[in-house]
Order: sequence, then C-alpha cells, then structure tokens
Amino acid sequence: MRDAYIVGAGQSSYGAFPDESYRSLFATAFEEALDSAGGIAPGDVDEAVVGSLGVGGRQLGLSGPAVTEHVGLHGVPSSRIENACAASGYAVRQAVQAVKSGMADVALAGGYEVMTDMSGDVAKYWLGVSGETEWERLTGTTFSGVYAQMASAYIDEYDASPDHFSKVAVKNHANGAKNPKAHLGFECSLEDAQNAPVVADPLNLYHCCPTSDGAATVIVASEDVASTCDEAVRVAGVGAASERVGLFQRDSYTSIRSSEQAASQAYEMAGLGPDDIDFAEVHDCFAIAELLAYEDLGFCERGEAPRLLDEGITDLDGDFPVNPSGGLKSKGHPIGATGAGQVVEAFKQLTGHADDRQISDANVGLTHNVGGSGGASVVHVLEGGVL
Repeated sequence: MRDAYIVGAGQSSYGAFPDESYRSLFATAFEEALDSAGGIAPGDVDEAVVGSLGVGGRQLGLSGPAVTEHVGLHGVPSSRIENACAASGYAVRQAVQAVKSGMADVALAGGYEVMTDMSGDVAKYWLGVSGETEWERLTGTTFSGVYAQMASAYIDEYDASPDHFSKVAVKNHANGAKNPKAHLGFECSLEDAQNAPVVADPLNLYHCCPTSDGAATVIVASEDVASTCDEAVRVAGVGAASERVGLFQRDSYTSIRSSEQAASQAYEMAGLGPDDIDFAEVHDCFAIAELLAYEDLGFCERGEAPRLLDEGITDLDGDFPVNPSGGLKSKGHPIGATGAGQVVEAFKQLTGHADDRQISDANVGLTHNVGGSGGASVVHVLEGGVL
C-alpha cells in the first residue's frame, strides 16, 4: 500500500462555549486545517470520517453529514465513527486506510462534542454510556469509579501513591498553560493537586479531566498530493485493538490490553520501537491512565511509571515529553474530538509550529487514544521531515 501523510490539522479552542454549536466548532477546526495545508481546497476532499459520541443526543443520526455539509463538502461520502473517547482516533485511522488503499487521495478525519450545556447528572449519564451497561453503569458505577478501581489496584501492586497522580496533573497543567486553546490553561501546584476534593478515592478533582466542548480535524493525503502542500507528516504506523468493555471482565486492572496491542501493531508497521519516539500524546482522562500508558506503550517496564514522573523524564523539557498539549487533563476532553486533537498537536510539534511548548529536535511522535476504560484503543506513529 502507498504511504499516507498528514498535510493539515486544526482544532477549535476547548472549553465551554454557550454561543457555539457543534457545527460552528467543526467549521473552525476545518478552516484551520485547510489554512495549515496550503494547497488543499474543500473540493479536493474525497472522503470524510467524523468521530462523535453524540453527547446529549444531538444529531445522533447522520452526524457525519451534518457537519461536513455545513463546511461545504456536498456530495463527499461522510460517515460517523462512534468508539467512545477513541471515536476520532479511529476516524483518523479510517482516513489513513482510505488513502493507503487508493480509494481516496485526500481524506478528512475529525470529531466534535458539546458537553457543557447540560446538568452534571445528565453529563454523568452520557459519560457512563461508554462503560459496560448491565454490570457497571446500571449498578451505579461511574466512569471515575472504574478508573479509581484501576488506580487502587496500581497502588497496591506497585511502588506508587496518589502523589504520582498529582504529579501528572502538575505536569500537564504546566504544559496546558502554554496552550492558548486549552480548556484549563493554568498552572497548578503539587499542593493544589494533592488537596483537591475527592471524586472517587483515590482520585480527586485534579486527577480528572474536564468535560469540554470542541472540535478537531486532520487532512490525510497521498504522497503525490502531499508533495504540493506546505507541510507533510508521514503516518509511519497505525494500530488499533478492542478489549472487553467491562473492567470486571479483564485479567488485569493495571494494564489496558487494547493499548498494548495497538502500540505493537503501530510499531511493527512503522519499523520503529518505543525508544525511537521523541514525544507522545497519551490518553490521560484520569491521571492513572497516563501511568498505565507509559507502561502499555513500552516507554518503561511494569511498575516504573512513577519513576518517570519523579525524575521529570516526561516533563516538557525532560528526555521524553508526554502530553505537551496539556493532555486531556488540561487541554480538555470533548470526547469525539480528542483523538484527532492529539494528532493536531503531533502535527504542530513535527512541523515546528507548537510555539512556547515546542519540543526541540522532534522527529517522531506518537498519539494514543482510548475508548471508555480500554474497550478500544488506537495508536498512530507519525514522522516529520520526510518530504
């Protein structure tokens, strides 16, 4: 199969926007992606794939065409991917497949979500639908409660404490403070993160990402098209896997098997390994998820994730920066937009446009997007400076 390239990427700000709609947020992201592509016009798009959970029930049917027609992609085949929080990560994967197979020369992948226009109880319901329905959600287990079980198991099994979850928050807020599009774009102290109200023990408020409004889009193109664009980042590898939706059904609470499998596939396709990655955007919906990602993606051995935080290795100026955008924790988590938004950050880093959070000598980046508590995962390995 031929190579696929990211040639444009854009996102709206993440946050609470009562004067915006899901269509206007998507349009903002799409226009930014076109501007960054330089040479791609709406009429060049052959295929569109849109990720959304459909929080609040808005436009559950035909939600792909609902946004693509709004930005002028009339006649372009448009479909929706729903894979919980991994929806637009899978949308990017599908766009890559369309280009690599030859069925499209230019494919648009993106996602959106509006989550802040409803009560806390309603938002909790819509978050809960990504958990196992019969034995988790309908018996009262919340999304934070599921990850709290994983956090407790990790503390019991390894040399870790809630302070390590707080260090994730401090690091990601420091990065998000440099990101003008972040939902919670402010720094926090370790003391702030340690003393926040408990949400689901051992997780407190600063260990949890916010619910956000936002959209993100990515333009994927063939090599012939990419050679005419201003910037191009090669999709060196992509991997995806599914897992049992219910946490109680799994063999381990301290790893996410779908993430391991997706990473293994992506590394194999890219012909690279964890040591070749310069930075990563990982799915830190809760702080424990970032620790698990370090290990599931092969950045360290089992039980060693706390050491990476203690030694500052994953800081923005560390040996291996993780979540330079601020991650879900600070940048925000509009469910359907999150995976594509991670690719937007990687594109900016690999083309030298990440401004105050730019990582020096960044040539290979990885994005890691998880649905629910691990029912689905998708990993992309992206390589800059190849055209």
